[in-house]
Amino acid sequence: MKNLVLFFKGFILGVANIIPGVSGGTLAITLGIYEDIIKAISHFFSNFKKNIKFLLPIALGAVVSILLLSKVISFSLEKAPVATTLFFIGLIVGGLPLIFKKIEGKKVKKSYIISFIVPMVIVLGLTFISSGNNYINLTNFNPLMILILFIVGVVASATMIIPGISGSFVLMLLGFYKPIVKTASNLTNLNMFGHNMLVLIPFGIGVLVGIVLIAKLIEYLLKKHETSTYYAIIGFIISSIASLIIGLFAYKLNVVELLVGVLMFMIGSLIGYKLGDK
Repeated sequence: MKNLVLFFKGFILGVANIIPGVSGGTLAITLGIYEDIIKAISHFFSNFKKNIKFLLPIALGAVVSILLLSKVISFSLEKAPVATTLFFIGLIVGGLPLIFKKIEGKKVKKSYIISFIVPMVIVLGLTFISSGNNYINLTNFNPLMILILFIVGVVASATMIIPGISGSFVLMLLGFYKPIVKTASNLTNLNMFGHNMLVLIPFGIGVLVGIVLIAKLIEYLLKKHETSTYYAIIGFIISSIASLIIGLFAYKLNVVELLVGVLMFMIGSLIGYKLGDK
């Protein structure tokens, strides 16, 4: 049963990393597995059997969701962007009580307030950067692109782990979001299999390297500056929610869409709360 819960949480994390503006790191926190993931990655070989048993169902869930739902999410964002976004906002909000427990009873200090404000400035600043139409053409592949894809994977993985900053949004800024998602969704196309592997393997290796490096950093911060780190995490989360809400104002809403959106928000909140408590 525990592995099934971890698989489902990984499934949600995989979907989160497809949607621009939604942070996988944020959802990992609200789902109650963030610190465990950081520790398992940072000390992967020191307790290999235990760590692989914990990480494997999460990784499988994430991979399955990305492979199965890349096209579904693209369709949902195109046809029902408000309901889809509100569902993920609900997932984040549902896990907030778990996060606030981390700083409960701690005296507020000036350093904590600064730790809270700085992430908000970063995330909200990124929100107003308009560059979602950037597109890198991966059709004409060359050896230099292998190195570039590796570096992009490292950068993207860091933002996937850091709460509040969306890895997919950063990929959009760099112009790699659409080609990477397109490549992942066409993975079953045997005619393009070789090309798709040339794209996804260096990107995937970069993601793995970046995850290990940033996990070490996060673990250090949680160990040495736990309360400040959680204030920063809360700043990232709240600003990411605000960022997603700001994005909704671009759509013209009718009553039906609003009601469906509210329903999806409530469902997402309930799922986030229940999963975060397990």
